[in-house]
Amino acid sequence: MLRTAVRNLFAHKARLMMTVLAVLLGVAFVSGTLVFSDTVGDALKNASAKNLDDVAVSVTAEQEPPKADGRRATALTDETADAVRAVPGVRAVRTDVTGDAVLAAKDGKPVGDAWQNRAANYQPGPDGKDSRYPLVAGRGPAAAGEVALAEATARKAGYRIGDTVRFATDGPVLTKKLVGLVSTDDPKVTAGGSLTLLDTATAQRLYLHPGQYDELVVSAKPGTDEAALTREIRAAVPEKAAQVTSGTALAEEQSRLLTDQNTALTSTLLTFAGIALFVGVFIIANTFTMLISQRRREIALLRAVGASRRQVVRSVLVEATLLGVVASAVGMGLGIGLALGIRSVLNANDAGLPDGPLVISPLTYLVSLATGTVVTVLAAWLPSRRAAKIAPVEALSTLDTQPAPRSLVVRNVFGAVVAGLGVAVMCWVSTLESSDDLPLALAGSALTMTGVIVLAPLLSRPLVRLTGAVTGRLFGTVGKLARENALRNPRRTAATGSALMIGLTLITGMAVVGNSAESAIDRMTATQLTAEYQISTSTFSGLDPKLSAKAAQVPGVTAVAPMRHSSFLLGDEGVVLNGTDPRTIAQVTALKVVQGSVGAVRGESIALSRTAADKAGLSAGQRVTVDLPDEKKHRLTVAAVYEDNDIAGDAFSDLPLVALGVDEAPKDDALLVKTAHGASDATAAKLRAAFGDNPLVKVQNHEELRQETAGPIGMMVNMVYGLLGMAVVIAVVGVINTLAMSVFERTREIGMLRAIGLARAGIKQMVRLESVVISLFGAILGIGVGLFLAWAGGSLLASSWRLYETLLPWGRLSLFVAIALAVGLLAAIWPARRAAKLNMLEAIGAH
Repeated sequence: MLRTAVRNLFAHKARLMMTVLAVLLGVAFVSGTLVFSDTVGDALKNASAKNLDDVAVSVTAEQEPPKADGRRATALTDETADAVRAVPGVRAVRTDVTGDAVLAAKDGKPVGDAWQNRAANYQPGPDGKDSRYPLVAGRGPAAAGEVALAEATARKAGYRIGDTVRFATDGPVLTKKLVGLVSTDDPKVTAGGSLTLLDTATAQRLYLHPGQYDELVVSAKPGTDEAALTREIRAAVPEKAAQVTSGTALAEEQSRLLTDQNTALTSTLLTFAGIALFVGVFIIANTFTMLISQRRREIALLRAVGASRRQVVRSVLVEATLLGVVASAVGMGLGIGLALGIRSVLNANDAGLPDGPLVISPLTYLVSLATGTVVTVLAAWLPSRRAAKIAPVEALSTLDTQPAPRSLVVRNVFGAVVAGLGVAVMCWVSTLESSDDLPLALAGSALTMTGVIVLAPLLSRPLVRLTGAVTGRLFGTVGKLARENALRNPRRTAATGSALMIGLTLITGMAVVGNSAESAIDRMTATQLTAEYQISTSTFSGLDPKLSAKAAQVPGVTAVAPMRHSSFLLGDEGVVLNGTDPRTIAQVTALKVVQGSVGAVRGESIALSRTAADKAGLSAGQRVTVDLPDEKKHRLTVAAVYEDNDIAGDAFSDLPLVALGVDEAPKDDALLVKTAHGASDATAAKLRAAFGDNPLVKVQNHEELRQETAGPIGMMVNMVYGLLGMAVVIAVVGVINTLAMSVFERTREIGMLRAIGLARAGIKQMVRLESVVISLFGAILGIGVGLFLAWAGGSLLASSWRLYETLLPWGRLSLFVAIALAVGLLAAIWPARRAAKLNMLEAIGAH
């Protein structure tokens, strides 16, 4: 039986290769993702370990919020550093000051990711060099007017030694002379951030206070016990004012954080791999079903000469195992190339992943091999059981046997129950408005898709008849024959169309949600935001309230409304409270007041959106007791009620009310600026100039706001487009397999059609139309399910975008249908040529 399985494996090489392709694509994604994750993780850990080289103990100050002047206060002082130096076993103590600094490139644009722009103090030793930041060129900063940059940072910003560098910390723009370039292994910098080095006194003046530090980095003398040294240093520093961590624990913590950072991307890529393998299951199961149907006589003969049902099952599963091993091995090799491609693509988009050797762990080999093999064997299990049920006499007397009606009835009932449950869950989801209910939506989507896949044979009949009616009308008898051929085996048609259906369901759902969200953002900026500009900071550190007066003095500016965000409890509901200037808020947003007057919003009074007022049962003139951030109860008057507005939010008040309970000086989150003559490059430049061309400050018009808000949505949609490409490739393989088997089963029929006058061109056209009908069935089912899921799940975005409503991207949907047609035509090329080349007399005499 083993020899029989091996012989059968190589008896159908073309079909074997197509099935291998369906398996190896999924395995390639699995292995590629694992290799990519291991490679990047190892590179980041190596960079982190090198950055922590010679660190025996780290003493970090307890984090405190910045004071009004933007500086922090810490308990790590020169006296603390001297006390640590006096601990036995300590070789040296490095005193670090760190902070954030956003660097402006020569063209004025910010450099690097706002959250990874690091500043630190340069600490020269007796030789005038800092061992942590080796010099590449020039020298280290030694005075208040000097700065050094990481070599990669200077290259990205376009600076050279001797240039004047512009950057900002949490205030006005600073200018200093670039005197040196350094190299660094800091993971934040190597991952796309920037590094700015200052002399210690200047760094303390900007971020802390003279004589204070953020961290003491301790190196130990040879032979010193790290754990004991950590305990002694912990006893030497102020209790509860600093955290003492051993170098080993610090390395483990950084390693854990880096691993967590990779988890999200790895999970996303593994989801792609799982979908590829799931789609491949349909192709594998279909292939083995067709192969078994093709070998019915052979299996019957094996049963007649004594082979048991168990041996027949084993034979098919051995064949599947060999196929899975071969496909997994090839997929593993393809995955290594895919891992390199992923890193190159991400780095090309400024991901800043560190360089490092390719890491291929034994676990990756085992997981990839096991995944492909197990998936293949599981997909072949049901066909193997069908093979074992072939009775010798029955198989010798017929070529194909239709599935028992009972099995389809049971399948349809099960599918209807699962699909009904999924539809019910999604209808419930359509009444919800919080993104917290996303897990419920995902569960409902999975149930709906599973139910539709199970019901696919039942659904194939009306949908194939619908598409077949078009082909019959356009192509006459040949079109009708194609329709009837697609209807002969609904199971096979369903399994073939499901591969394309899964991909199109996902991409349709994402395309509809993305288009609807982008349209909601467009409508918000077009209809609600009447201001031409929003001014904010890239680090969300807030704007000095005095800057609103500067913006108001810019020529052409007619109104400026500051926005500060707070919150309070209104009954049991949390309400976002925006502090603003009631005199100008109506000029920067299309505010429609339905009760009361915005002019009355002052002191301890607020304006509520209609939704917030209705939930609380309030109207203009009523008073309500609320808890504000100062932890006191306030009796507020509802001065106005307005139609829901994304700019004004749930509620707004005068600025002083929002400032209650804020310890430090309050800051504005954003400024909304209205101009007399609309948005223009000249006005934007004047606004930036009013803020000192500070790289921290963002001056955004409507289009820039739309791009920033919709950017993540577009990125997600583009990622899911990869699924469509993958599903298309696998769908082509599945359709080719199905058509090849269809041609084999209808050999005699094709011969008869040729004998009664159907030309070779007609045979080709019949096979092509059958392929198109099957592909359109998958497309209609996939697009239909995708539209339903997008409509039901889209309501969860209502909490983020009040103007969200489901809008169909007709252009993209038309493109998806065109892709389905292309899949059908492409997949039919080889089977159609094969059918047309059949010898008429030999085909008529075939059994």
